[in-house]
Amino acid sequence: MIKPISIKKIKASKRTWHVITGLAMLSILLHARFMSTPILETKSYSVKIQDQNQQLLRLTLSGDEKYRIFTPLAEINPQFVEAALLHEDRHFFYHLGVNPIALLKAGINTYARGTRRMGGSTITMQLARMLYPFHSISLSGKVKQIILALQLEALHSKHEILEAYLNLLPYGGNIEGVGAASLIYFSKSATNLTLAESLNLAVIPQNPNFRLLSSGNSTEKASNLISSARMRLFQTWVSLHPHETSETQELELPIVNKGLSQLPFRAPHFVELARQLRPTQKLLNTSLNYSIQNLAERKLKAYVEGHKNLGITNASVMILNFETMQVNAMIGSADFFNNDIEGQVNGTLAKRSPGSTLKPFVYGLAIDQGLIHPLTLLKDTPMSFNGFDPENFDRNFSGPVNARDALIRSRNVPAVYLTSLLSKPTLYEFLKSSQVKQLKSPEFYGLSLSLGGAELRMDELVRLYASLANGGKLKPLRYFQDDKIEEGKSILSPEASFLTLDMLKNNPRPDQKFSNQWVRNSVPVAWKTGTSHGFRDAWSIGVMGPFVIAVWLGNFGGQGNPALIGRDMAGPLFFSLVDALKEHATGQEHWLSPEGLNLKRLKVCSLSGHLPTKHCSHQIETWFIAGKSPITQCSIHREILISKKSGLRACEDAPNVKSDVFEFWPSDLLHIFRIAGIPRRPPPRFEASCSTQETQNFGVAPNITSPKKDVTYTLRLPAAELAEESPIPLQAVVDGDAQKLTWFVGNELIGQSDPQKPLLWKPRPGRFTVRVVDNLGRSDSRSLDVKMSQ
Repeated sequence: MIKPISIKKIKASKRTWHVITGLAMLSILLHARFMSTPILETKSYSVKIQDQNQQLLRLTLSGDEKYRIFTPLAEINPQFVEAALLHEDRHFFYHLGVNPIALLKAGINTYARGTRRMGGSTITMQLARMLYPFHSISLSGKVKQIILALQLEALHSKHEILEAYLNLLPYGGNIEGVGAASLIYFSKSATNLTLAESLNLAVIPQNPNFRLLSSGNSTEKASNLISSARMRLFQTWVSLHPHETSETQELELPIVNKGLSQLPFRAPHFVELARQLRPTQKLLNTSLNYSIQNLAERKLKAYVEGHKNLGITNASVMILNFETMQVNAMIGSADFFNNDIEGQVNGTLAKRSPGSTLKPFVYGLAIDQGLIHPLTLLKDTPMSFNGFDPENFDRNFSGPVNARDALIRSRNVPAVYLTSLLSKPTLYEFLKSSQVKQLKSPEFYGLSLSLGGAELRMDELVRLYASLANGGKLKPLRYFQDDKIEEGKSILSPEASFLTLDMLKNNPRPDQKFSNQWVRNSVPVAWKTGTSHGFRDAWSIGVMGPFVIAVWLGNFGGQGNPALIGRDMAGPLFFSLVDALKEHATGQEHWLSPEGLNLKRLKVCSLSGHLPTKHCSHQIETWFIAGKSPITQCSIHREILISKKSGLRACEDAPNVKSDVFEFWPSDLLHIFRIAGIPRRPPPRFEASCSTQETQNFGVAPNITSPKKDVTYTLRLPAAELAEESPIPLQAVVDGDAQKLTWFVGNELIGQSDPQKPLLWKPRPGRFTVRVVDNLGRSDSRSLDVKMSQ
């Protein structure tokens, strides 16, 4: 509550007060309906958007093209309120809207004496003129102003009138109200005005066209006008507050008004989104951290500029604090004002192919479903999945690779293989439950989902990676300070989430060939890259300290560019942001903590990743989820019997037989070893005396890889040409001790082949059973449909 200024009581004759009272009653009767609404109800206001530290991001125009911020009286510095009352209406709390004495003095000075023009209007009268524009110079206009002022006083409290007045004060051009003026001229709220600033703003509305540096006046003239007016007001102030004379020196210093040209236009994509999310709210206290936003903008701009010779023109960045789920930075494009790159499109909200950035969730789900642990051996060899034949980015195959290395090296075949094994949930069901929007049917994507087959938005990817850092809990993003903090729902177990990030933190920087000491001595970074089909999108996304950082490079038109490779192009920008943000991280491990989780460290065979037998000479530790992770024993290292005389493999123990340990690799992996020039000591053949009945009980049976499972082969050529033009390859993966394969179609012997080479079969229409038997009597079979095209 603003205390009235101590003044002498107004003395007036009975006749004067009777006239005033009569006019007030008459105006109430005539205009009660007209004046029954709140004073400022019809006024529109600017939207003030600020970051989490109350730094202004943008101030919009009101509906009537004004910079006007509604500021409650309680949020205006009392010094400014008192200064405004001193300057404009000292008796505001004592009159009924009209001060007869002030009007009489103004009339005498203006008309009788002919001296300089004086105003006799009260604050209430001035408010009436602001609310209902009319000319108050004429006598009829002044009478109208008096009547409206009496109406205001009759229907509204002094508090309401003063609050409305201070919110409508003219400050030059289209600036109205102390809230907008303090922000525009002094970059602060009306609450934080100093005495000098309060006195400065108090005198401007009386003549804003001549007392503003930005009004077209010369700097010296405007400065002199405002300084002299401010000093006169200060002398009055000091007479009431003599203890504040020490501030005289401050008032004599020139105050530089920043003006409209200095209004910020920061984080435009984020601000536009915030306005869309809360279209009716006039004060938006957002989650953005402008120091982080500005840092990211500078890094992105410099990076795009430095790589424009490679055709890099556009990029998007999003930075999230996963602990609070607050979006700290959002850059939708490289240049908001560049129409050539469609700069006003917000790339963080655009659906794009994520490339391989979904692979961590394939591995997380596989861990959760007990299919793998971080060092489980996987195959990176040619495979077919219901007609889908995935290839790696480099067009090569690595052979045996453990799950951790397959993930950080982004091998496609192991990811598709694991995707094919997932159930309850599948990868598609996982994305659905994670609130990824606009997904098509699971049949549309098939197993390509793990390779970027579905389109996601950057904010959806950021939420998914934040769930890994939050122990598997998917939480909503927070764009405002008052957004509700939610517990979130579990989409992965804490153990699987930890293990996934623990694998990803071994991914080396783009400028390093191997994960090395910097990872352990610095803030850990768990990150992944992605490259979409056709080189349309390059991604890098990961977790560092309390942040999830996402980077996308490409163009909104979807044109391909061979330079758009996730690791090579998005990775360096990602780590530029990582290095710049390290000072914002505390240095503690925000997410790498296995304490309290159902995890154990166990030794496994370094080759197979399975529990070691006594024959595994090299062992390594890895994480296991107790009761969930696979616990099969190593089958690569096997002890077999060797005849001392022949050096061949024996079927049973005897005095002339010794035991030896060999590595048994499947034929597809042996093929990769051969191509890479990596020698492997193959186990010897069985002795001729060993019967098939004895040998078929050893080792692993063949696995037919061609013809493909659940695929119908269609012949499109005339029957006469089928034999030469449409053969179907017959091939199988066999155990390391198999040397020959024999193939049958139905009861017909087709022929024999080397395990490393296919046998070509000339098909005919019909339904068949294809069977293979290796030289040790182990077998596999598969049904096959062959049709003729119509």
